[in-house]
Amino acid sequence: MADQDRIALFIDGANLYATAKSLGFDIDYKRLLKEFQSRGKLIRAFYYTALVEDQEYSSIRPLVDWLDYNGFAVVTKPTKEFVDALGRRKVKGNMDIELAVDAMEMADHIDQLVLFSGDGDFRSLVEAVQRKGVRVSVVSTNVTQPAMVADELRRQADDFIDLAQLAPKIGRDPADRVERAQKIQERRMAAVDQFDPALVDDRP
Repeated sequence: MADQDRIALFIDGANLYATAKSLGFDIDYKRLLKEFQSRGKLIRAFYYTALVEDQEYSSIRPLVDWLDYNGFAVVTKPTKEFVDALGRRKVKGNMDIELAVDAMEMADHIDQLVLFSGDGDFRSLVEAVQRKGVRVSVVSTNVTQPAMVADELRRQADDFIDLAQLAPKIGRDPADRVERAQKIQERRMAAVDQFDPALVDDRP
């Protein structure tokens, strides 16, 4: 990639999470942003995920909020719940259409599109973007069994970047996780220490 290349990132959140998990590491999104800012002029970094709206607490909500405030364009939609033919409750939250529409709209303003997904359904999108003169890199992995990237998507891309090779540059240091857990525990303990039972009004 040339330094002057205008780059846009398109991150299929669920797919990237599953791929990183299969490789045994967590993504540090601040480092990910810096890595691709160093490769050219980063125009935009999109992150796509579905959210379960009626949940009291969603484990992905803190990440989505952080990304929103730290340089990512976050695109979400509520999941849809349905019951399959066997009566099992299923949750559906596919963001492929939203990602494809945004990619086609951005194609006229960028030189390089980086797609973080191994989903073979994106092969036609990659081909369409390439017809507009944009180079497409796909980030996924084929070192797992089975491979997380569809063969047809990898073949269509101009470049394939294995996430395993990116891990040292964009992975979160495992020590950070321990340190973060310790800080949370310290904050909880401090809150307990500051709690004064005398301030609680227990009158009926």
